[in-house]
Amino acid sequence: MTTDFAALGVEGDLVAALASRGIDAPFPIQSLTIPDALAGRDVCGKAKTGSGKTLAFGLPTLQTVARAGSKRPRALVLVPTRELAVQVTEELAPLAESRGVRVLAVYGGANLEAQAKYLAAGIEVVVATPGRLIDLVERGAVTLADVDIVVVDEADRMADMGFLPQVEWLLRHIENGHQTLLFSATLDGVVQGLVDRYQHDPVRHEVATRQVTVESMVHHFLLVHEMDKVRVAARIAKAHGRTLLFSRTKRGADHLARDLVQEGVGASAIHGDLRQAVREQALADFSSGKRPVLVATDVAARGIHVDDIDVVVHFDPPEDHKGYLHRSGRTARAGVEGIVVTLVLWNQELEVRRLQKRIGRVQPIVEVFSNDPRLGDLAGWDPSAELPATAAF
Repeated sequence: MTTDFAALGVEGDLVAALASRGIDAPFPIQSLTIPDALAGRDVCGKAKTGSGKTLAFGLPTLQTVARAGSKRPRALVLVPTRELAVQVTEELAPLAESRGVRVLAVYGGANLEAQAKYLAAGIEVVVATPGRLIDLVERGAVTLADVDIVVVDEADRMADMGFLPQVEWLLRHIENGHQTLLFSATLDGVVQGLVDRYQHDPVRHEVATRQVTVESMVHHFLLVHEMDKVRVAARIAKAHGRTLLFSRTKRGADHLARDLVQEGVGASAIHGDLRQAVREQALADFSSGKRPVLVATDVAARGIHVDDIDVVVHFDPPEDHKGYLHRSGRTARAGVEGIVVTLVLWNQELEVRRLQKRIGRVQPIVEVFSNDPRLGDLAGWDPSAELPATAAF
C-alpha cells in the first residue's frame, strides 16, 4: 500500500497543506481510490465511516476542479446531513485555500439568501444536502450545467433517510458529462441501483476493515432502576471521558442532557428540532472536548463523525440489532476497541435478551447502582465472568 500522497499523484501544494496539518500517510481507502479518481475514472468505494473517505474524494476533486463562474459550481459533494456537510467543508477548506479553490456548505436550516449570495460570487465545490440544493436550483440561484465532478458520500445513509429520490433528481439535472465518485458502507439494494444507473464503468475499491461487530467492542448490559438511571449514566460519563448517549426521542434527549448537567456532567443534546446553530455548537463543543458528553437521537447521530469516542451508552435500548451496531460503531472506529453500555429497566429485559441473540452476544444483564465501583472501570470489568445469579431481576 502506498505510504505517501505524492506517490498517489497528489500535487505538491496539497501534499504540503496536508503535512502542515500533520497528515503524511494515506489511509487504505485513499491509497486505493485517489489514483483512479485523478485519472478521471468513476469510482465506487466501499468503506466505513471514519476510514478517511473525505480526503479520498476531496483531494482529487480539489486538484482537478476547474474555475467556477457565477452560480455555476464545477463540483458537487452530496451528503445526507447538515452536520456532515459542515464537517466535510471544514476538512477540505484549508486544503482548498492553498489552491485558491472556494468551498461552500449548503444545507437546510441556514440562511438561504446568504447561500445564494455566495453561489453568485462563484464557488468551485459545493458540499450540499440534497433538499437544500434542489431548492437553490429551483430558485435559479445555482445551475448544474457546468458540474464536472459529483461525489455521493454515504450513499447507504442517503437511502436509509429517504434521500435517494432527491439525489437522483440532482443527478438527472446535471447536463454535461461528468465524473461520479460514490462512497458507501454497503453496496447492495438501492445503492447498487444508484451505481448501475449513474456511474459509467466504475472502478470498484473496498477496504477490508473489520465489520462493526461485537468483537471490536467491550459490551455491558446493566440492569438499572428508574430513579437511579441518570446517576448511573453520569457516573459512567465522569469516569470514561468522551461519551455519546442515545435517546429514542428528541424530548428525552433534552431531558437527559439537562439531568446530566444537574449531576455535574458537561452535556449537550443534538436532535432535529434544535436550531442549526445550536446543533453545530453542541457538536463543536463535543468534538473539542469542551463538553465531553453528547446526547443524541438516532437520526441526528448520523451526522456525528468524531473520533476518540470512549463510550457509547444506549440510555434507551435501540429498536433493533442494526440500530445497536450502528450506534455502537461510533466508538469502534479505525480499529480502536470501544466500550458500549446498554442500560436496561426491568420491563426491557426480554427486549434486550432478544437483541443480544441477534448480535450474537448473550451475556449476563448485571444489576448495578450508581455507587457501584465497577462503573469506574468498564474496560477492565469482564461481564462474562459474572455469575448468572447477578442477572436476576
